[in-house]
Amino acid sequence: MKGLLLAGGHGTRLRPLTFTGNKHMIPIANQPILFYGLKHLAQAGIQEVGIVLGPLHEGIREAIGTGLAFGLRVTYIHQGDPKGLAHAVLCAREFLGNDPFVMYLGDNLLQEGVTEFVRIFERESPDAVVGVTPVEVPQQYGIVELDGDKIRSIEEKPAKPRSNLALIGVYLFTPAIYPIISALTPSGRGELEITEAIWRLHQAGGRIVPYAVRGWWKDTGRPEDLLHANTLVLRSLPPASFDQLGEVSAGAKLRGGVRIGAGTVVDDGVEIEGPVVIGSGARLRAGTRVGPETSVGDGVVLDSVSVRRSIILEGARIEGPLRVVDSLIGRNVAITSRTPLASELTLILGDAAQIRL
Repeated sequence: MKGLLLAGGHGTRLRPLTFTGNKHMIPIANQPILFYGLKHLAQAGIQEVGIVLGPLHEGIREAIGTGLAFGLRVTYIHQGDPKGLAHAVLCAREFLGNDPFVMYLGDNLLQEGVTEFVRIFERESPDAVVGVTPVEVPQQYGIVELDGDKIRSIEEKPAKPRSNLALIGVYLFTPAIYPIISALTPSGRGELEITEAIWRLHQAGGRIVPYAVRGWWKDTGRPEDLLHANTLVLRSLPPASFDQLGEVSAGAKLRGGVRIGAGTVVDDGVEIEGPVVIGSGARLRAGTRVGPETSVGDGVVLDSVSVRRSIILEGARIEGPLRVVDSLIGRNVAITSRTPLASELTLILGDAAQIRL
């Protein structure tokens, strides 16, 4: 079995980016989103992975390389014009050959990974396995209607959903899916829809097993989703993840799980409440409070600020007095405040932004 990881925008309607580069490389708990998908595929026993690159793929090849660090052999496949998820599968046809494959959307995060998907596929030998989970706004997803464990209907972003079960962006297919996709025509969105391909496979008599995922699942398409995903991942980290390699002054107060990277300096008078991860070469100066549920990237400087439930990317510098909450701060951002503010700030700032308050 092979893996197919989609990264870099594969539809004709791309979500707007807040940051330069690729959103799949935005860190969650200080690791790029895409890395979680690669690790999940490796944990499931997949050894060969094709990464389908859409038009927004900056930094992916440089960060992943051959895949050796993940225990994988990675092949890069360029989709060209983004014409939908099913079109991305066709672009990978040569790489996939006649092997069954796991298709994993790169902006998804799953607590349990994909090992159970693979086990079901190997045990039951269906034509496809699709992951589903209840969602609050089904109009935003591909929706599956079930009759017991049998599929009754599938529809992409329905105006009047027949259920609240969403396709989560993890699918296992046999080569039986190729002639189905080849016969598709573009939808009203101008895309070859993977949801339509699955429905047509079902209509043609293919056996499709819906698998209700256990644990949490998160689509990270919006800044608020990234922040929620960061919280979920931080809460899920095992105690052994919270090592402290930097220099922590005796007068600093650390509570709960706190990871501190090599070369980071935490001064007297700093308070950190976990779960928190702090990268390498950062500096937390006196009067700073961090956490809970916060990720701080490499080389970040925090001086007399309070930061909660936030993601701060590498090289950012925030100087208070300032209270920041539920914020996503891009790379090399500079924020300076000279006078105390009466309220907390919630900020979504792209790379290299500069703010003086």
